[in-house]
Amino acid sequence: MYRILLILFLFTACQNATQKQRDHFKQEINHFLDQWHRDVAQYDYKAYFDKMAEASVYVGTDASEVWTKREFMEFAKPYFDKKQTWDFIPLNRNIYWYEHQETVWFDEVLDTWMGVCRGSGVLSNTIDGWKIEHYVLSVTVPNEDIKEIIQIKKERDSLFITKFNDRHEKL
Repeated sequence: MYRILLILFLFTACQNATQKQRDHFKQEINHFLDQWHRDVAQYDYKAYFDKMAEASVYVGTDASEVWTKREFMEFAKPYFDKKQTWDFIPLNRNIYWYEHQETVWFDEVLDTWMGVCRGSGVLSNTIDGWKIEHYVLSVTVPNEDIKEIIQIKKERDSLFITKFNDRHEKL
């Protein structure tokens, strides 16, 4: 009887320790991402881009916005210099990882100057700490408004598709 109780106690203790480790890990990732968003809102160019891996990619809301880190730095520099950056406030975030905790992916809902947006990305744990490898920002559209948005975008989408297809044919 005592052995069974001991086994149950040890099992419960291990479960609790594992849950505490998971909670701590999620806190660490949340802190990193929250600080990344604060860095840009506080015009801290160096801190913001130091959190991105050298080979990272930032995908913006416009279909043409797929930037390497270097390209995104060049795009963003004037906004930082004029102290006219963006302030994205996380409202909700989901964090996922493999057991080894070296790779993390996430999605988040953000309060932005564009209204509610969604961000998603991938982080890797490097020698220098966590780094953003890939980030995608998208504007959310309520389902009941999608037909209206499709009509608004129709002409520009057509131009983009033509341009993309022309480029693709040359490959």
